[in-house]
Amino acid sequence: MKAKKILSAICALALGICLLMACNAAPNGGMYDIPNSAVGDMIPQIGELENYQTEDIIERDFMSPAITPDSYFSLDRNTASYSYMRRIINEGRKVASGSVRLEEYINYFSYDYVRPEEGDALAISSKLFDCPWNDAHKLLSIGVAAEEVAFSEKPNNIVFLIDTSGSMYGDDRLGLIQQSFSMLTESLSADDTVSIVTYAGDSRVALSGEIGSNKIQICNVLQDLVANGSTNGQGGIQKAYELAERYYSEEANNRVILATDGDFNVGASSKRELESLISQKRDSGIYLSVLGVGMYNTNDTTMKTLAENGNGNYAYLDSVAEARKVLVEELGGTFNVVAKDAKMGVTFNADTVEKYRLLGYESKMMSQEEFDDEQNDAGEIGSGHTVTALYEVELKENASGSVAICEVRFKSPQTNENIAILDMAMTDDYNETPDEDSVFIACVAEYGLVLRQSQYKGSANIENVITRLSALDCTKPDGNQFRAEFLEIVKKAKRIY
Repeated sequence: MKAKKILSAICALALGICLLMACNAAPNGGMYDIPNSAVGDMIPQIGELENYQTEDIIERDFMSPAITPDSYFSLDRNTASYSYMRRIINEGRKVASGSVRLEEYINYFSYDYVRPEEGDALAISSKLFDCPWNDAHKLLSIGVAAEEVAFSEKPNNIVFLIDTSGSMYGDDRLGLIQQSFSMLTESLSADDTVSIVTYAGDSRVALSGEIGSNKIQICNVLQDLVANGSTNGQGGIQKAYELAERYYSEEANNRVILATDGDFNVGASSKRELESLISQKRDSGIYLSVLGVGMYNTNDTTMKTLAENGNGNYAYLDSVAEARKVLVEELGGTFNVVAKDAKMGVTFNADTVEKYRLLGYESKMMSQEEFDDEQNDAGEIGSGHTVTALYEVELKENASGSVAICEVRFKSPQTNENIAILDMAMTDDYNETPDEDSVFIACVAEYGLVLRQSQYKGSANIENVITRLSALDCTKPDGNQFRAEFLEIVKKAKRIY
């Protein structure tokens, strides 16, 4: 009996150690070397695995053009929702429906849209094709493409603002940010200026006004950072802007890049106070981009709010590969804004359209007054980026002619001139055999509707998405790497949902 008790005690101890090791496992299969003082904060408890703080999504209903012909919303190319989903699916878990922002899923990918003519910042085009999850409906895809501006065309005044609080401990948090900014540093030159500000219980300047070509010095400072303490986000943001202003140049891209899990638990942590602070600095010509990391306590709402009010973009880094995409492969688009305060207005023709529904953009909707107000803040589009708006529409029987007038308004970052571009979507644009971009967009949207558990998903299901994706050349191993990866993600999701 005594031997059995001893054996039971040993088994219980072993089980406890295994559970602790499992909770501390890094996403890449390694282990976090977590100090004892941080273990209680870092190990997710039952029920905390989806503590990803985001806004509730209230889906738009179908609208009648006879009553409400117009649809207005802000344009940007945030992609955080997609890479967050990828991490969750790769971990074998279901995605919180409130985290699914359909426009960010679709806009994660680039598309072969009509490109701007020389001297133009943006171009707009549209396509009409069948809706896979509702045979009686069509999909209207409106694509916006931005001009290409090389990253090296302008000098850069950059401040890395890095959250080094205790919640940032781990290879997938501070460790990933250190790797990410080190990769970005490799693209800098002697024309660029780099500063580094960190914040935890207080904020400090780790590097001030370093020449971009001094890459070793910059990387050494990054690698020496450690995570510890509470989170004084307000103090860090203020100090970062002070440095950005000190080295400000009208000829340069002046930008603060905030890297955080968004857990602002000290200082001005309310959304309204943060919005006001960032908006004031935005008007001075210093933009803010946000890189989100981490899991369990990640505050998506805060990070999204900061980026949108700072004329910057918001990306969630779930891996080094995603960091390379955002900060190396798409560096020009991340830094060089070619259209600011960009917004779209779509007016549907009641003679041809029975009803319509915008997929996504729920948090970016505008009134007509806001759309017409030239001073109203909207989104930003970077160099080479493509942005897509997708509508599900029901056409009237034997409809012929105009479907909708699509308008994009934006300002030139250089002159502040207000510019508008138009496109007319016609029933003649309908294509019974749509191109690969259109098929792929429909697949991404259908997948998002399933994950969101949308009341408008119709016959949408993941098996159909896999079938259509598998037939595309762009998802083959020798095709587009991001689209091929998406197919593999959908296959993993099929085993979860």
